[in-house]
Parts: sequence; C-alpha cells; structure tokens
Amino acid sequence: MIDLTTKYLGLKLKSPIVVSAGPLCKDLGNIKQMEDAGASAVVLHSLFEEQINVESNELDRFLWASSEVSAESSTYYPDMESFGIGPDAYLEHIRKAKAAVKIPVIASLNGVSKGGWTSYAKQMEEAGADALELNIYFMATDPKQTSLDVENMYTELVRSVKSTLKIPVAVKIGPYFSSMVNMARKLDDAGADALVLFNRFYQPDFDLENLEVVPNLVLSRSNELKLRLHWTAVLYGQIAADMAITGGVHVAEDVVKSMMAGARVAMTTSALLEHGIDYLKVLNTNLVEWLEKHEYDSVVQMQGSMSQKNVANPAAFERANYMKVLSSYSIGLPVR
Repeated sequence: MIDLTTKYLGLKLKSPIVVSAGPLCKDLGNIKQMEDAGASAVVLHSLFEEQINVESNELDRFLWASSEVSAESSTYYPDMESFGIGPDAYLEHIRKAKAAVKIPVIASLNGVSKGGWTSYAKQMEEAGADALELNIYFMATDPKQTSLDVENMYTELVRSVKSTLKIPVAVKIGPYFSSMVNMARKLDDAGADALVLFNRFYQPDFDLENLEVVPNLVLSRSNELKLRLHWTAVLYGQIAADMAITGGVHVAEDVVKSMMAGARVAMTTSALLEHGIDYLKVLNTNLVEWLEKHEYDSVVQMQGSMSQKNVANPAAFERANYMKVLSSYSIGLPVR
C-alpha cells in the first residue's frame, strides 16, 4: 500500500497536498469539505496587518482627504471591508475550524513591519491554530531602502513573531532577493520552521476610461511551478527549515515534482477555485496511481531525489543550464 504521509512543521500529515491560504477557507463548510476530499491541512485566509492597525473610519477619512486632491488617488488604497472579517472574528474562525475538523489548521498573518499587530500571532496560537504562516508580501519602492534594509526587516519580523510563540512558524516569501540561498539561511537562523515558496506577485492594471487602479487577479498555472522547483531544489539540504511549494500546483505530477525538488508539502488553491473542492480527491487518487506506476512505496522516498544535492548534474540548476537552453533554440523556424 502506498504511503502518502509526510511531515511538515512537525505535523504528521496524511498526504502532501495542503490547501493554501485563499478565499475558500473563509467558509467553515468549505473547510469541512476539504477535509472530506482529502486535504491533509488547510491554511486559513490571511489576516492583514492593515486590518489590525488601521481603524476603518480613519482610513475612510484618509481616502476622503486624498480624493479631494486627486479623484483617482483613492483607488490605490484598499477598502478594509472588502477583506471580510476583522481580527476578533478571525480568531473565532480559528476556534470554529479547529472544532469542526481533525486536520491541522494553520493561521495566516500577513504583514511586513514589527509592531503591536504581531501580538495577534499569540492570540492565534491561543485560539487553537496548529501553526502560523507568516505571509510577508513587500515590494521595496523607496530608493533609500537598501537590500540589506529589506532583509533585516524580514529577519527581525520573524524573530519577533517566533519569540512569542510555541507553535511552529512558516514564512511565505517572494523570489525577489539578490541572494536567495543567503536569505533563506538568514530566515532559517531567525527561527523559521518552514519556508513557503513563493508568494505570487499580484500586479494591478490601469482602467484608462475611469482612471482607476484595478485589481488583476489571474489564477496560477502549472508553468509557474518551475521557479518554485528551481529554488526548492537548490535550497534542499542547505537549510534546516522545511519547504512548501505554492503557486502552480494543479495536477498530481506537479505534486510529484514538488516532492522530488525537496518540498514536504505542495499547496494549492487556484486548482480548487477552477475545478471545485472535490478536485482534491482527483489529486490524491492520481498521486497514488503515479507512485504505483513508477514503483515508489512512499512520498518520503522521493523527497529531494531531484534536488541539486542529489542529481548527477547539479550544474543544470546554475549558469550551465542557462547557456544550454539558449544554445538549444533551433534557427530557421518559419516566421509567423
């Protein structure tokens, strides 16, 4: 019998397939359905630093003042009500989710700065969360802010949160660091129990008719997985923290690739938004079939097998691969 179990954040999971943070996890009924369909854990939607630090009426006054200067300027700032539930309701959601399901429930806290809002990490722990995913989404736009400033901000935030908690902490980051391996080690040293690779870079669009900045959310696709596989495979064996891959996990083969790169779990939301929550059953069934066909006994057996540490040609992960890809392009293709 195929053993799908894996260990992530010190938690023994029945499968490497985890539901990532997203709108589906706002509904308790959805979380129950995820468990029934085979999810081994769920990451709740994020509670944002801005939701905690900014009273909605203060933000409204700020937006109103901004609109007096420029009508379109208000579109750069979010409506806090659009994020759904506030801090107190979020903590209650954790309690209800824990009471409703047996699989691990991982809370998600989204922010970038040290401050009083991080005290909510402790409250999430007290509400029953099995672990915390610290989602750091930050793009440096201040020309005076150096790369070292940004890295220090990340590590100080992780240390601050870790110092208050007993439950494990995963850190979700983006790929935009000058030295990803060095940054991963810094987060490892700061106490991160896992790294979640990677945050998707959501880029807004311009509405030229109404002169507004508008959200532009596009669901992920499997071709986005390559970046995650690359860095997971490079980092495997170089850090103590577990790794999770998120973004681009749509079929069972994506889960297999994630494991072979060195991840402990593969996280998905876009696939469920597209196909429905019961698609988790398809993923788990197809994963078992793939393992049986290729004569693997367990998920653990394949973890890290295609990492830079274990492949015969580790240079394929580095500059040699860049040169080979460019030189392999066929000249003389018909012009369209």
